[in-house]
Amino acid sequence: MSKKFEEMSIHQKLENLIHDMVEKEIHLKEALFEFEKIYIETASAKYRGNKTKMAEALGIHRNTLHNRFRALKIKKKR
Repeated sequence: MSKKFEEMSIHQKLENLIHDMVEKEIHLKEALFEFEKIYIETASAKYRGNKTKMAEALGIHRNTLHNRFRALKIKKKR
């Protein structure tokens, strides 16, 4: 019997998701793009678009974050 979703570790949750993605033959490039985009959009919502706080929380430089916004075509929320 499997654990409830809430009780699973992040690693276990990702393993399940990745298993499904491999079964559906989702390309690695597409998977990484979508993961990074959703990850940054979620952080943007949490920090209300404050890129300095986001970059610090994500462990990257603010300029790198700005470049990822541009590369992933993430729009600023107004």
